Order: sequence, then C-alpha cells, then structure tokens
Amino acid sequence: MSAERAPDAAGPPAGGAGGSVAGVPTVAIVSFRLGLADGVSVVATHWGAILERLGHNVVTVAGEGPVDRRVAGLEINASQPPDPGEVSAALAYADLVIVENLCTIPLNLPAARVLAGVLAGRPAVLHHHDPSWQRERFAHITELPPDDGAWRHVTINRLTEADMAERGISATTIYNPFETDVRPGDRAGTRRLLDVDGNELLIAHPVRAIPRKDIPRALQVCEDLGATYWLTGPTEEGYESALRRMLSGARCRVLRYPAPSVADIYAAADAVVFTSRWEGFGNPPVEAAVHGRPAVVSHYPVAQELLALGFRWFDPDDLDPLRAHLASGDNELLTHNRRIAAEHLSMEVIGNQIADLLAHMGIGT
Repeated sequence: MSAERAPDAAGPPAGGAGGSVAGVPTVAIVSFRLGLADGVSVVATHWGAILERLGHNVVTVAGEGPVDRRVAGLEINASQPPDPGEVSAALAYADLVIVENLCTIPLNLPAARVLAGVLAGRPAVLHHHDPSWQRERFAHITELPPDDGAWRHVTINRLTEADMAERGISATTIYNPFETDVRPGDRAGTRRLLDVDGNELLIAHPVRAIPRKDIPRALQVCEDLGATYWLTGPTEEGYESALRRMLSGARCRVLRYPAPSVADIYAAADAVVFTSRWEGFGNPPVEAAVHGRPAVVSHYPVAQELLALGFRWFDPDDLDPLRAHLASGDNELLTHNRRIAAEHLSMEVIGNQIADLLAHMGIGT
C-alpha cells in the first residue's frame, strides 16, 4: 500500500487531487491497528494487495501500526475518542472506505460511533471478523454493527452471515485470502535460532496468547506426542500471569520466540497445533496447508466450514493418525491440502469475489 505518505498525512493521495490518482479510485482501509501480526491486520494486508492488483490506490488508516495515516483515538486502548474532523480528513479523498472490524467488535465503541457518523451516506464496506454476540464478554452490547443504505456488509464466514440476517442485516461472505504461491522458509536456520536439533519434534502454535486459543489443550497435544511446544505470538488481554503458570507446569519443552517470518514458522515446525475454542476463521491451518505442514485442529464451529472445502486436518482427541503420518513421510495429504487452499482461498480466487463486490457498488478502475 502507499509508501509515499507520512504516517499522519491528511491531504489527498500522492499524484493528484480528489478521490482518484490519475483516474484510479482510492480505497481507504481503516481499523484499530493495521500492519501488525494479528489476524485482522494480516487479512487487511491481503485485501490491500488484491485491491492494488485490481488497479486501485490503497491508503491505510488506523490508531496504531505502520500505516499511511495515523489517527489518535482509533486504537483499541485509546484514552479519548477520535476527533470526528480528523477521521473525516483522513478519509476525505477515498472513493470507498473498508472498515476492518472496527464497527464489528466493541473494543473501542467511541471510535466505532465516530467512524459510523463520518461514513453515513458514503460508500463503505464493513468487513466483519468478530461480532459482539460471538464473544461472551461482549454479548450484552447490541449497537454494533451499524448499518446504512450506502454500505455493504462482508463476513468472513457463513455462520456470521446467517447471524447478520437474523438481525436484519444483509451480508456477503468472502473467505480470507492467502498467498498460495510461496517460497519456503529457512528450516535449518530457524531451528538453529530456536536451539532445536534435527531429530526434535517441533509443534508450532502460531497464535497470540489469549484465553480462547486454548493453550492448555495445545500443550496437552505436545505432551502426548513427546514434542516441543513453540508459541510464536505475543500475550494480550491480561493473560501473561496465567500463561506463565501453565507453561511452567508443562510436561514438554516450551519455546516462546517470534519467528523471523511466517514462512520460517512453518519451515521449522514439523506440524501445527490450532486448538482454539472459537475463531471467526482460523488462518494458521490454511497457512500450514500452503506451506506443506500437517495441522491439528479443534472443533470450533467455523472449522467445519473450512473442512467442507476439503481440507484434511488431524483431531486433537485422536493423535494416532498424526503419528502415522509423521512416521510415513507420505506427502499425499500435504499435496491435497495445498491444492484445496489454491482452489478456494488463493488471492486470485478471492480477488475475483472482491472485484465482483466492488463492481456491484459501482467502484471501478
């Protein structure tokens, strides 16, 4: 996305005035934070890349992260609401605004209210990852998502699309996109960095450390396999003390270390564990498929949608098939999963769906 803008710039996109650069529509992507390692940031980055491939100028706007336009008050832990004038100025030259989860999950309600007011009557896509009713601690909050006749709602799974319909909001499901033509990471170098020898069974858990990721269950999987557990993500939601207790009591070797790159995580690991109790989507099992690694995946509801696409994952309650797979060195399952990812979730496939969405909104090149 645009590298020409200073982080706090509010003027028109570089190259011209008005909503377009040399006749090319400008799309602003806005959220609490962008350009970081959380799932919403990753998906927003992929949407931005798709939009640029479709010929759009893309500008990122958020309260934190390496973005084109930073607006105080949009961040999750903001002490004050954003100034409506600053939000309006940051988005003034956009032909379309894509709101990534900020008007979906009530992590900063004042910011959601301001943004909804600024966007009233303007073309916008509200991209929903985590609606409040799917989180026990937010279930009492009913004001999100807002709605407007000029907006379109996009969900990342059909379960949420159905939930929206029950609440009188029409939505379209577009699954998360993935780069499926990837270079392998550095297996040997990353394992040296982790001090993991060649014969050590290494299971990666590429998630943030928060309660719904069910880290105790992931540890149990590693203990049962006699594997080293590798947690790659940061701790959030005040979970550090609880995490320290459970890791100190683990009956397997534990590593907490961010990898040099996403590709290096999957290159270094022998398998991936993903034991979440709830996910709006669940990127790591698909990333594992793209990078040729088996995945142990729990039975969270949206996982059933992904399994229906044809993925073959291992059950955390029955690890013998995974043991047999690791012992056999059979690549048929890995080839199958990589093909399913390419057929259903590639940047090209999802890009066509995004192009159709924008065409129906009258947003073209």
